[in-house]
Parts: sequence; C-alpha cells; structure tokens
Amino acid sequence: MPLPTVAIVGRPNVGKSTLFNRLVGKRLALVDDRPGVTRDRREGDAKLIGLEFRVIDTAGFEDEDPQTLPGRMRAQTEAAIREADAALFMIDAREGVTPLDEEIGRWLRAGATPVILVANKAEGRSGESGILDAYRLGLGEPIGLSAEHGEGVADLFEALRPHVEHEHFEAEDDQLDSEHPLKLAIVGRPNAGKSTLVNRMVGEERMITGPEAGITRDSISLDWEWEGRPVRLVDTAGLRKRAKVEDKLERLSAADTRRAIDYAEVVVLLLDATRGLEVQDLRIASQVIEEGRALVIALNKWDVAENASSLFNGVKAALGEGLAQLRDVPLLTVSAKTGKGADTILKVAFELRESWGRRIPTGELNRWFESAVESNPPPAPKGQRIKLRYITQVKSRPPTFVVFGNRTDELPESYRRYLLNAMRRDLKLGPVPVRLDFRGRTNPFDHKRR
Repeated sequence: MPLPTVAIVGRPNVGKSTLFNRLVGKRLALVDDRPGVTRDRREGDAKLIGLEFRVIDTAGFEDEDPQTLPGRMRAQTEAAIREADAALFMIDAREGVTPLDEEIGRWLRAGATPVILVANKAEGRSGESGILDAYRLGLGEPIGLSAEHGEGVADLFEALRPHVEHEHFEAEDDQLDSEHPLKLAIVGRPNAGKSTLVNRMVGEERMITGPEAGITRDSISLDWEWEGRPVRLVDTAGLRKRAKVEDKLERLSAADTRRAIDYAEVVVLLLDATRGLEVQDLRIASQVIEEGRALVIALNKWDVAENASSLFNGVKAALGEGLAQLRDVPLLTVSAKTGKGADTILKVAFELRESWGRRIPTGELNRWFESAVESNPPPAPKGQRIKLRYITQVKSRPPTFVVFGNRTDELPESYRRYLLNAMRRDLKLGPVPVRLDFRGRTNPFDHKRR
C-alpha cells in the first residue's frame, strides 16, 4: 500500500521548505529568506513520532496569470493538493492573516482535501495574535508551530494522525464512509455477559464463556458485518474497582480495556439486570464520556429480570443523576442468551456514530449562535458586558466547538450550559459528547496579565 500523501501549501516565505526539511529529517529543500526559492514540487518520505507518510513541498501560492512562471508554479501546487490525503496550510503567525492567505483559504475550503491550518513562526509571544487571527479563515483550530525550532510537532502529530495512519484512517466528512467499519467496544463489570453478547452478535461461539468471572483477559477484536455494514467489534475484560484489582494480570487487562475505549467510536456499557446499576458502572460510563466516545447502556439478562418496569425506570433515573454531563444516553434492554435486543444495539450504535462524526457548516452554526445569544444575551458582571463574537467547529468525533469573544473567562457556568443544551437541541447533535470551549482575545502587549 502506498504511503499517504501530505502537501504543504501557503504563500511565499512562510516556512514551507523549513517544515519539509524537518519532516524528512534532512536538508532536501533549499531555504532562504528570499521568497519564491521553491518552484517545483519536491517530495520526500516523512516520519513524525512514528507516523510515516509522503510529504510534498510546493511553490509559494501566488495570484498570477497562468501563462507566467508564478502562474505555472501555482498550477503545480493545485495539482499536488488535489492528489494529497491532507494539506498543511501554512501562514506566518508573526504577520497574521494576509489577503493572499484569505484567498488560499477560500480555495482550500472549496476543495475536497482535508486541511490542517498551521501558524508557523509562533515561537514566543510574537505569534499569539496571529494564531488567534487565523481562526477567521474558517479552517478550524490553527496549530502554533515553529518549523525552525521544532516547537508544536506534538500538536501537528495529533492533527495529521487521522489522515495518514492506515489503521485509524478517519475522514473528517459530514458523514462517514459506509465502508468504514463501526468500531464498537463492549465494556462492563466482570460476568455481565459481554462475551455471550459478542457470540450472539457474530453468530458463532467465538469467545469463551462460562459462569466464572474474568474469563476474558485481552481485548479481542473481531471483524464482521451486520446487515451488510462492516463492524469491528471489541470484547473486553471486565472492569472492577481499582481497590479490588490486586493481580498484575488483571491490572494489565484493565489497562487493555481502557485502550479499547480510546480506540472505539461507540462503547456499549453492558449491565447485569439481576444486579442493577452500581457505582462502578457509573465510573465506567463517565470514563467513556470523558474520552469523548459515544455511549450506549444496555441492561443484559432482561429475560430473567424481576420487576422489569420499575428496574428500568430506576436505572434511567439514576443515570440522569449520575451522568449529569451527558443527558439522554440511550438505555436499551437485551438478552445475550436469546439475542433479543442485539440488533437494536447495533442500529442505535450506527446512528450515534453519525451524530458523533457530524460537521455543521460554518454558516448554519453561526446563524444558530446569533439567534441563541440574541434570545438570551450573556450577563454583564459588575455592569461590564460580555460580548460573544462567533463560534467555529474545530473538529468532529466528538463534535468540538470554540466560542470567541471578550471576557469569556467571566461567563457563568449556567450560561455555558445554556449554550450547550441549546446546541444539542437545535442542531440535533443527539446524546453524544459535545465539547464547547470559550476563548477571549489576547492582547500580546498586555504583559501585566501574564
């Protein structure tokens, strides 16, 4: 399989070749203070904290007639972007966003190639205002970087990984590719029936089961199809209270389960209906939500549960109190032994993944934001008004948004909850984790506040 390709694009002299040389680990591209040194596309094999990909250094993007040399250089750059799996759009943080940066941004937004915005030359305080300015390009959260000194490469790694890591390739589209397997993890306390449910789902005795607790020790990954749709199912070891985990092997199994949660898109927390909801179940659910994964809770052994109606209502009420950070988590009933309810779990899991990976168009998002702020303006502590300017979605999976304004650090928690709840309701994000951050404008000359 050929390596994924990443193209670096930007106007002249923003540091593209410097970053190219750092990624390939050698000085392949000429670097000079004069703009326009690079003319042809230069390619090299890059390594970044274990990621391997093909990187392309492109000529500086200039607005010139196609027949001129700069115009022909621009055509080469456009071809490189079209062929790439991802594009690194680089601006100069010390200069801020220029009209040519805005033109490049508009062109990149109109294309199909995923774009990662990089604010180079961001070392020290001189680049902070340029990083904030870059948000108005509408390309998500910019990565502050110093290609010359190697600062910010960890953030660059995190941004590139979904696009260039083969096993975890995830397209940042409004809808996931139907051929992309649903990564579904089954977690819960020991002996909740996880392996029995997995066997019922895949239609064979794939996992060892029995009355003894703790039979499963490793996280076992299975690839199969449900109604023609691919699923990568992970059965995990049972999670007990840490205070009860004394055996070294069990500690390793618990750590493996937590890695499975990190890897999953949707997590099914399986409860034993004969034992009801316990504190450890809420801990596991909170961990899943904190990791930003979509959560389904399933009451297993429903075929032998007593006082089913009151049990269901009691668990639902307890979840409402114990999981205040995420309301309306789907609560389903299932019998792993008979298979009743297993299809419903998978149907809900696919629906949740769609919400979890959703991207909201910037125009629609800000129209909602203006309406929400107008109908319920932010408070004015000590008579000083808090002004919220605009909102942007910086990533999906889970949906993550940033609100920009003045004095956002003084916004009360109640108003933050209002915006989050209104967003869930009005934008139909569903019961998936949604992250909402608030950032104020930084004055780079206000050293007294630092």
